[in-house]
Amino acid sequence: MLMRTDPFRELDRLTQQLLGSGTWSRPSAMPMDAYREGDEYVVAFDLPGVTPEAIDIDVERNMLTVKAERRPVAKADDVQLELSERPLGAFSRQVVLADSLDTEYIKADYDAGVLTLRIPIAERAKPRKIAIGGESAPRQIRG
Repeated sequence: MLMRTDPFRELDRLTQQLLGSGTWSRPSAMPMDAYREGDEYVVAFDLPGVTPEAIDIDVERNMLTVKAERRPVAKADDVQLELSERPLGAFSRQVVLADSLDTEYIKADYDAGVLTLRIPIAERAKPRKIAIGGESAPRQIRG
């Protein structure tokens, strides 16, 4: 048997039972990291216990939406649940992407409970040299 000593978690569990929320938790945001790596912008979402089939990624204009659902483990009739602390239900996160990102070529990988999106920097947003044209000698203007 598992024992826990956190009285606040027990209070939260009792409150959920009284309010009738059942075993499913309210939708919540998933933790994420975002950083630039070379010519890509990387966004990593923590989704432990979520199957790849339960993840939905959408991009509309510059709004990235990630939705996931953690379902309860199927229980046999002779199994009695002793402790349930892992949140279940729907999780979602929306991120506004900069116009400098190329949303047409987003790559998504899911490994060890982490969803990693790689978004390339658009060519128009990359630094470039501008050639100077015209005469090489300065010109005098007479007025």
